[in-house]
Amino acid sequence: MPSPSGKLLALAAMASSAEAAYRGFNYGSTFTDGAAKVQANFEAEFRAAANLDGADGAFTSARLFTMIQAGTANDPISAIPAAINTRTSLLFGLWASAGDDAFGNELAALQRTIDQYCSQLDGLVAGISVGSEDLYRISPTAIANNEYAGASPDKLVGYIARVRDTIRGSCLTDIPIGHVDTWTAYVNGSNSAVIDAIDWLGMDAYPYFEDTKPNSLQNGRSLFASALDQTRAVANGKQVWVTETGWPVSGDMFGQAVPSTDNARTYYQQVGCSLFGTTNTWWFTFQDSSPTTPNPSFGLIGSDLTTTPLFDVSCDGVSSTPFSSIRARDADDDSGSSSGDGVDASPVPDSIPNETVRSGKLNALGAAVFAIALAIAMA
Repeated sequence: MPSPSGKLLALAAMASSAEAAYRGFNYGSTFTDGAAKVQANFEAEFRAAANLDGADGAFTSARLFTMIQAGTANDPISAIPAAINTRTSLLFGLWASAGDDAFGNELAALQRTIDQYCSQLDGLVAGISVGSEDLYRISPTAIANNEYAGASPDKLVGYIARVRDTIRGSCLTDIPIGHVDTWTAYVNGSNSAVIDAIDWLGMDAYPYFEDTKPNSLQNGRSLFASALDQTRAVANGKQVWVTETGWPVSGDMFGQAVPSTDNARTYYQQVGCSLFGTTNTWWFTFQDSSPTTPNPSFGLIGSDLTTTPLFDVSCDGVSSTPFSSIRARDADDDSGSSSGDGVDASPVPDSIPNETVRSGKLNALGAAVFAIALAIAMA
């Protein structure tokens, strides 16, 4: 178990050297057909990511969206023992957009994780995220898109306090707690209570989806830099971690943004290579097309699990300038909900939506299926 160090040392660790910055991918609890991933699946994915050709073994972290094993009420997700076996660091996530009862199951899974795995987690937990894009989902954009329910700032602050109570005195007591949301949610002043309650901000930013602006690939880096600047400007000195960004390898145009492997590679070089080594980053994504391919698809690999990426992921020879936070650009979105930015996935029959699929809208039928599945999972 980790030795007692106190919150100050934990926060100091967040500001450690560039070599310690986490680099990884986002991992859902299910495949694209809704089938639950088991430990062997997670182990295979983690090993493939760590051995991705051209990446020099750097992708050794995994961001999770839920603590719950798919298909169970509150069993710990099998990604945890898989990470222990592969020495993959984890950004824990508790799903917070499904109501109090569902969040109670997330807390139960977190407590069971502490009870079962604490002695094996030393050095493997990067942080704990309470929620994912919950504030975005209560924005006008999400409501117009018929998104499933999110969570209010007050609700999230309460959930964050409950997580702190759960981990207090355990091996996770000094692990920094954050929240993940779209950059537009953070710059909306009505959400500031959430920023006050957390140790770090997880930012999701997708220039591809920002169709209210000139969002062609040539503007991808500048749009991302603007999002990062604006988020840092409201972070009150707290670290901003990049929890999701990427450019699709296939799919439809969105505004002026064109998906292709060449464009995904360029965005990766212009944005990813400037983040890696200096900013905790979980790229979107390693694989999102197993067994079916979504539209758009952001995966660095196709439907088959492989260590061969669809494009060169090396940063060797790439001229990459780190993103500066000297001064933020003026926010140009007064609602905190830029159209399409950080939009969410259509749900599948599971306890939470399929987190490794990114689509522009969530239809009402999908929301109904999600609600029914959630009720079954909690029964």
